[in-house]
Amino acid sequence: MGFAKRTDDNHRAVAEEFRKAMPEATLFDLSGAGRGFSDFAIGWRGRTFLMEVKNPDRAASKKTPAQVKFFAEWQGHAAVVHSAAEMCAEMAREMERGQ
Repeated sequence: MGFAKRTDDNHRAVAEEFRKAMPEATLFDLSGAGRGFSDFAIGWRGRTFLMEVKNPDRAASKKTPAQVKFFAEWQGHAAVVHSAAEMCAEMAREMERGQ
């Protein structure tokens, strides 16, 4: 028996805000994937960014044990963000690094 996949309260709002701010990017919701995988995959300018959305207004909004494991083992880009603005800033930082 599996567990229900939950998203943070701000998940949908962050996605909608990001799509308005970055219409040229591709945002794919992966929140149903489970096993600690990030909430969103974003494609922009030939790059892929994984973003885990957490709600800064809830103390209980922290990484699950599966997410901790995923972040420790993942060898590509992955970040925890709280807003669409943070998603954009994270993407800009990564593009500057050229990674």
